Amino acid sequence: MDVLVCYASLSGNTREVARQVSAHCSARGHRVHLMDVDDAQAAATAAQPHDRLLLGCWTDNAGRNPAEMKRFVAALHDIAGAPPAETVAVFGTGETQWGLEYYCGAAHRLARHFGSPHPVLEIEQMPHGPADTRAIHLWTDRVLQPIGVTA
Repeated sequence: MDVLVCYASLSGNTREVARQVSAHCSARGHRVHLMDVDDAQAAATAAQPHDRLLLGCWTDNAGRNPAEMKRFVAALHDIAGAPPAETVAVFGTGETQWGLEYYCGAAHRLARHFGSPHPVLEIEQMPHGPADTRAIHLWTDRVLQPIGVTA
């Protein structure tokens, strides 16, 4: 399977989740390309056919997407329109201290925007410990299932 992992990260938390997702995809034998959405080629690369587009985002101001993710999504739509909903899965990082109503809000907004049928992976701040590793691996395995197959 060809997997593109695109992420926006402010402090490095989401980048670390993206790296762990990418590493797990690779360990499962998939072809993986990892890109920061600020990369000038990110939207053009995302517009190319992929079996999965995995999007990662931190949450800004009351559960919103940061500007760099908004630019990436707009550019992707301008170039190719929306990818098929079943090929898009979203993960996010956040901090519950800002309120559960906002926790990983950007990731949930992205999932709704693309109509993704996959669950959103939520990681509190920086992934650490076996519980976060397990959650990342389980989520990755689930979203990489062939379309129409549930785990």
